[in-house]
Amino acid sequence: MPQNEGPQHEGFEEELGAVLRRTGDGFATDDRRELVAGGLRRGRSRLLRRRLAVTGGALALAAVGIGGAYGSSLLPAGGGPEKVSVAGPKAPEQTRGTSAEAEAEAAAEARANKRGEARIPVKKLAAVLKANTPAGTWEIDNPDGKGQSVLGVYDDGKGKAAVSVGLYRAGAGGESGEDQVTCPSKTAVPYDACTMEQLAGGARLMVLQGYEYPDKREETKQWRAVLLTKDGFLIDAMEYNAAAEKGAEISRENPPFSPAQLKALVTADGWRPLLKQIPSLPRPEKSDSGRQSPAAPGAEATQATLRSLLPKGLTFGDRGGQPGYAFVVVDDGKGKSLVQINVQTNMGDIAGDVFGSGDVTTLPDGRLVKLTQQPGEKGGSGVVWWSADTLATDGFRVVVSAFNTGAQHEDATRAEPVLTMEQLKAIALSPKWRKLPLTSN
Repeated sequence: MPQNEGPQHEGFEEELGAVLRRTGDGFATDDRRELVAGGLRRGRSRLLRRRLAVTGGALALAAVGIGGAYGSSLLPAGGGPEKVSVAGPKAPEQTRGTSAEAEAEAAAEARANKRGEARIPVKKLAAVLKANTPAGTWEIDNPDGKGQSVLGVYDDGKGKAAVSVGLYRAGAGGESGEDQVTCPSKTAVPYDACTMEQLAGGARLMVLQGYEYPDKREETKQWRAVLLTKDGFLIDAMEYNAAAEKGAEISRENPPFSPAQLKALVTADGWRPLLKQIPSLPRPEKSDSGRQSPAAPGAEATQATLRSLLPKGLTFGDRGGQPGYAFVVVDDGKGKSLVQINVQTNMGDIAGDVFGSGDVTTLPDGRLVKLTQQPGEKGGSGVVWWSADTLATDGFRVVVSAFNTGAQHEDATRAEPVLTMEQLKAIALSPKWRKLPLTSN
């Protein structure tokens, strides 16, 4: 997959979708929708981690979401198959008899089980969705298909709204179930309200009232409820105040279901029999190329090390992170400044893409150092983004960034970041990062 540095990219969802569409040319499979859904679900998580590692500038969220990051859904809710299809030519008619269809179905089931994905009839998912939401009309996407998510457009007479519900096992794609029911930091994700609740029986619930776009360039609202069951399943419901996740006009002031109604939806008993059809998680896939998977230090160790390397006299505000990534908002008395870091191993394959141009120097030990000063990319007015990016000969990479605002989607609070370019470089080159224990991503 091409690696693009800097703010030119529109987002990992669009890039991944384009790659899937190109890859899909020539497919003739009856489970192509789950191919897309599964690819997006796994690929967004991997691509987010890779994009963070490549650019060092995309602000990681407090957690990587089920379908990617907070604020991203599994697929463009309410969109027809033509928006996400990777279908190629249909198989010849003579091969599509009852026997051939049964063989194709068995093969599709086997592939899904290998991926740890269910092939639940969409009609059954839609039935539970309709039974646990207020009266209204529904247009269900791919009603004759199979998978572990249902997408549709709901209309109660007050405006159409895209709605989706997905069922998953916690830990699929490397995501933490606990992270999914923890309200994110507003430094990473702007939202109007977020609640967390421990339910009877041991389940945990988060309800988030936020926006599709962090910079609010469009006023598309996304409200989301995620339930983590005691036995390790996730039920993720999302709704919008438009007929599609992206690209549709606002049809109503708010999404149709209240937080209480979202809670009722994800806690409905009707999901339980369907959850039981989700296979156990497969073992991690080995890379076809034999390349080692990236590894990173734990979230707490990364955060603590970053704080220990910052100048004295700073006031610390919001902070957070995940393995290999940490952010902290600091203030030296002249305004808030966001500082973030990415630490990852086995990244030597991005050397040409990232260090092939710009202000790059090579240290005596072979480490590459690239210093960059550029405008922010998340919509805040007057925001600048300074970074020091380093790559060792064995692929160990450390990227440190600082901004002249406490959150990239908010306007600048000061003329320059709290750290100078030399300070950013010193933090990135600190030997402390090499001493942290690593875990696989």
